[in-house]
Amino acid sequence: MESPLKSQVQWKTSDGLVPYPQAVAEMEARVAAITDGTAGELVWLLEHPPIYTAGTSAQESDLLDARFLVYRTGRGGQFTYHGPGQRVGYAMLDLKHRKPDVRAYVCDLEQWLIETLKQLGVKGERRRGRVGIWVVRGEREDKIAALGVRIKRWVTFHGVALNVAPDLSHFSGIVPCGVRAHGVTSIADLGIDVSMAEVDIALKGSFQKIFG
Repeated sequence: MESPLKSQVQWKTSDGLVPYPQAVAEMEARVAAITDGTAGELVWLLEHPPIYTAGTSAQESDLLDARFLVYRTGRGGQFTYHGPGQRVGYAMLDLKHRKPDVRAYVCDLEQWLIETLKQLGVKGERRRGRVGIWVVRGEREDKIAALGVRIKRWVTFHGVALNVAPDLSHFSGIVPCGVRAHGVTSIADLGIDVSMAEVDIALKGSFQKIFG
């Protein structure tokens, strides 16, 4: 039987830049509330000030220049950058009432990004052995979106980060997700002019298609 939670996903969009510790604290609180049944699922769209975050697999050698604050976090993955012009989507979903399969959930997050990019005129692709979403640019491939997941008692948090129009030079302080052979790009860097509001519309529509 389909869970009623599927039709009750709440969306929250924050204006301005949300400090990373505040976001983590709010996610933790919401995940606890979802777990004990006092709150429904939530997808939170926001931007952070310029920061680096280190996932559970981060290698210290991948932190090249700590020009911004570095936060150690419980999500999976390695080093990543967050900053203005990047749309972060934190998904707090109850997989017990969906599909309790971590691999399938990560695949769905990837497809969410691919479908969103498609709506915005960008062909995003998966690559075996490389986390995130990639675009082919002639002879090279660049990363346009990242994802990192943490799951506590089958409730998810953290999520995805889509490069809309960030300062790409900020990525040079790290080896993004441990991948040295490829670069990073953004929707703006590809020559496509979209507003964050248009990105949010695409994210919401694609989420509905993938997650119901």
